Amino acid sequence: MKASRSTHLELRGLRHHVREWGTPGAPRVFMLHGWMDVSASFQFLVDELAHDWHVVAPDWRGFGRSARGADAYWYPDYLGDLDALLRHYSLEAPARLLGHSMGGNVACLYAGVRPARVAAVVALDAFGLADRSADEAPGRYEKWLDELARPVAFRGYAGFDELAARLMRDNPRLSAERAGWLSRQLGEEDGAGGVRLLGDPAHKRINAVLYRRAEAEACWRRVRAPVLWVRPEEDGLRKHLGVEDAALEAARACFRNLREVVLADCGHNLHHDRPAELARIVEPFLRSGC
Repeated sequence: MKASRSTHLELRGLRHHVREWGTPGAPRVFMLHGWMDVSASFQFLVDELAHDWHVVAPDWRGFGRSARGADAYWYPDYLGDLDALLRHYSLEAPARLLGHSMGGNVACLYAGVRPARVAAVVALDAFGLADRSADEAPGRYEKWLDELARPVAFRGYAGFDELAARLMRDNPRLSAERAGWLSRQLGEEDGAGGVRLLGDPAHKRINAVLYRRAEAEACWRRVRAPVLWVRPEEDGLRKHLGVEDAALEAARACFRNLREVVLADCGHNLHHDRPAELARIVEPFLRSGC
């Protein structure tokens, strides 16, 4: 495995863990992980990159080894944290962004909010969420308030082997070797002989803010950078989340410079299942702007 190094930065008043690979001064790419994931998750993809890159991958607030925010998490905070991260590392040059799932959605939104700050976007199975009706707001707020009044926790594991087994159940394509390695990035010893997930259990609470797809599309239409969508041939997660074919087609129409690649024989975690093939797709795209 290519060696990584860790640093900690204060971004918007919170201590963030940032993982870096490669040579400072090499072409830089920011890799943004998904929900309930960590920056180390990109290790397999980084290992397959043929060229020297300075890869910068933060743990989002409340995930991994970054500090916890509060008792709730919102997309605007992720946008604010990304903006602060880019000001630290890339104040002048537009940034290359590669994001998986939630990280890809944040990257696409940010590229529309600050189009001059982004040189290229790679979105890995990131297609937004299903639109929500305003009529849902009262019930959504009520459920959120009820959840705030109750403690929340993740389930524990007897050890890293049990966590690795859970990862392989969730993703049958994941090898035992990779699952074992990932379990030690996603979990930590709990001091009582078991293992707990690295992350804030508050992420389990319902989000009080409804997702309005029209707002996302308004941001996407402002994106000037070329965008590469890479999605798995299996689209089970998209259907599970209720994002219909028509919404996906409407999203495609928002981006003025979009290339889409469908990767076979993989699930939602493309960077775990097919890292070598994924590297061969994304690296030329990212290098085209070097």
